[in-house]
Amino acid sequence: MTEKALVFDSGALISFSMNGITHIIKELKKIFKGKFLITSNVKKEIIDTPMKIRRFKLEALKLKQLLDEGILELPSSLKINDSKITKKTNEIMNVANATFKGDGKNINIMHTGEASSLALSKILNERKIKNVIVIDERTTRILAEKPENLKKFLEKKLHVKIKIKMENLKLFKDFRIIRSTELVYVAYKKNLVKLKDENVLGTLLYAMKFKGAAISRDEIEEIKKLDRQP
Repeated sequence: MTEKALVFDSGALISFSMNGITHIIKELKKIFKGKFLITSNVKKEIIDTPMKIRRFKLEALKLKQLLDEGILELPSSLKINDSKITKKTNEIMNVANATFKGDGKNINIMHTGEASSLALSKILNERKIKNVIVIDERTTRILAEKPENLKKFLEKKLHVKIKIKMENLKLFKDFRIIRSTELVYVAYKKNLVKLKDENVLGTLLYAMKFKGAAISRDEIEEIKKLDRQP
């Protein structure tokens, strides 16, 4: 019986693929003793659609290989059907995109890929399967972790006063989220990174940042300091 899972959003996997380090995901799977899951929506975003575009086909092939090899799996491997995920995905999107309002209009903050990952996480919670969502998208992470900071971020970005529908926030409070950069750090600490250089940790973290992971330079430097502590 599956007791734990990582649910991957599109952006995190794309960061691994664009940096040519999908082998790290394979190595992590060997020690995780659980499922690495993606929804059909995420599969469409990282494999099906980019496979039709020459510019992105190489990255898509790398991720397709992970799926073909069983490193990544679809929810059907746990007998979770797409219709259930779709229903919950729509519910989450509807609530998320009606939570923040500026100039009298709802602000869309979440798309299908992220919402489907949250939906799958909720279904896993219902089944008592421990899970963490790997998501680099800043807005969704802040919504789950510190929604008041998202209000400030939106006000700064949109230059309008933002109102929050507070009752909506309870839907997002129980998610556990990590970033692709934290997985890279775990891989590094577990000696799963084959590159040997005193600067390899920082190099990997900055590479992830430059390919879309929402991590600041200050956060990277803090992680590097943490690694140097005895």
